[in-house]
Amino acid sequence: MKKEENEQRLQRLKNIVLNLPDKPGSYQYYDQEGVIIYVGKAKNLKARVSSYFHKEVDRYKTKVLVSKIWDITYTVVNTEEDALLLENALIKKYQPKYNILLKDGKTYPSICITKEYLPRIFKTRVINKKSGYYFGPYSHIGTMYSLLDIIKTLYKPRTCRFPITKEGIEQKKYKPCLEYHIHNCMGPCIGKQSYEDYISNINQAKEILKGHSRDVQKMLFEMMQKAAEELRFEDAEELKRKYLALESFVSKSEVVSYTINNVDVFTISQDEKTAFVNYMHVTNGTTDQAFTYEIKKKLEEDAAEILSLAIIQIREQVKSEAKEIIVPFELETNIKDVVITVPQRGDKKKLLDLSEMNCKQYRFDRLKQAEKLNPEQKQTRLMKELQQALQLPKLPYQIECFDNSNISGTDAVAGCVVFKAMKPSKKDYRKYMIKTVVGPDDYASMQEVVRRRYTRMMEEGTPLPDLIITDGGIGQMHVVREVVVDELHLDIPIAGLAKDNRHRTNELLFGWPAQTVGIDVKSELFHALTRIQDEVHRYAITYHRDKRSKHALHSELDDIKGIGPKTKDELLKKLKSVKKIKEADIQQLTDIIGLAKATMIWNHFHQEGKGENEV
Repeated sequence: MKKEENEQRLQRLKNIVLNLPDKPGSYQYYDQEGVIIYVGKAKNLKARVSSYFHKEVDRYKTKVLVSKIWDITYTVVNTEEDALLLENALIKKYQPKYNILLKDGKTYPSICITKEYLPRIFKTRVINKKSGYYFGPYSHIGTMYSLLDIIKTLYKPRTCRFPITKEGIEQKKYKPCLEYHIHNCMGPCIGKQSYEDYISNINQAKEILKGHSRDVQKMLFEMMQKAAEELRFEDAEELKRKYLALESFVSKSEVVSYTINNVDVFTISQDEKTAFVNYMHVTNGTTDQAFTYEIKKKLEEDAAEILSLAIIQIREQVKSEAKEIIVPFELETNIKDVVITVPQRGDKKKLLDLSEMNCKQYRFDRLKQAEKLNPEQKQTRLMKELQQALQLPKLPYQIECFDNSNISGTDAVAGCVVFKAMKPSKKDYRKYMIKTVVGPDDYASMQEVVRRRYTRMMEEGTPLPDLIITDGGIGQMHVVREVVVDELHLDIPIAGLAKDNRHRTNELLFGWPAQTVGIDVKSELFHALTRIQDEVHRYAITYHRDKRSKHALHSELDDIKGIGPKTKDELLKKLKSVKKIKEADIQQLTDIIGLAKATMIWNHFHQEGKGENEV
């Protein structure tokens, strides 16, 4: 689009905006082909739509949307509530490109009661409302199985798929199956259970699935009392069994007081690209519906915008008639004859916390699933978290960590490990023998190694790290900073992993003067940092052990020119020690390794010994 055409387009749109009314309503944006690309709602149409065309709008996605708009229409309504409902209806109808759309994260199972002559009750993921009544979906599978178990215990509905008819029962076409013989079915197909009794049981099961367990329990108690009064003791005993079984189920299934009845609970958890909205419906203190929706964000929608629209769409989808909605924060949304509550304490706050926990857990599970399919996604996320925690100017792609190892200053060595994209890059690891430091001075040793490392990298033009991590507290950070910043004048961020008095890493330090960074020690990022620390420990200690082992195995035989490992092994095998080799005469040595080599060894020990004693 040419600059002149774009200016004409914007001027035409601004003229439309100037004529918008100061009333609530819904507005629609169209692209060049006349397709609706965005639907919005507003308490004040003129104020809301004009905000898109302000020069100070700096949100990238909003600018992209504005660049696609060619026409604007609107519909005026009486209230903000009507505007929200209209917005929802238009989004469902046109599914605009830049509007968020609710999407089930996965297909949760439901419980179906069929519309057959003798209905069956079973779990399913396929919804066909012509063939049955559906309850759910159930995000917590354990809850669903608990409901199926209590229904089976109380009412023993048939499980066979045989198409049983009234005429077939009257004509005695059916035979009892194994379920009848093991007392899991009461035989309605052969007339052992009356049709009226079977349907009464199915209706009671429906009430339990609706969350009206307490009502069913009360009804069973009344039936039990009546049977006892009429001296039908066997019927009373059976009703008592059902009553106690349901009492046990209800006491376990109630999440809060059963005085909380017919309430919807909504919570939201989000990141930059995706939002997750959890919905729970609570009846008599029991959750009878709970699932999470995944929402791909199109513009820079805030949590309140997303949650408001989600509440309308979800309630419409599940046909909720709850008169109270519990949410985590205040919303401008108003719904006719519905109270919106933000609880601070008590049973309703417990429900809100439970919904939030489910929402965050689902978001975490989705993240883990995505990272299993794309491991690089996890590394990028951790780097971004570290960048944000330390407020680094760029992503810490290359991280280097140093550690010293010595015993009382002997065999002093150091190691440097390199992590790229939060993964070890072993080809870039480096070992260092301490050359200039005498005695056990960790600070001086660290400075020597860091100086050698980065001086050489500068000379060779090797890319410098994005972050240095020291294995220690403020002291280690200070000596590394003296070399990197003060001597070499390099702008490399320096962090430190400090330990507590039990020698366990418990905090991340950064900045100068160093400050503790607020990272949870149980977080994935902190574990990733301690893995870097553990790796440099392992690398430095392994190198130190190898060096110490070689030093320990060194003997005087290694200093004799012309005597190799094979000869040394033969002598030690026969004479057992260097001391006995020294004491052996020339003939003993000749018998083992031959005259030439025996002469070399004999001369080495005896001529050197003689020289040492000379004055």
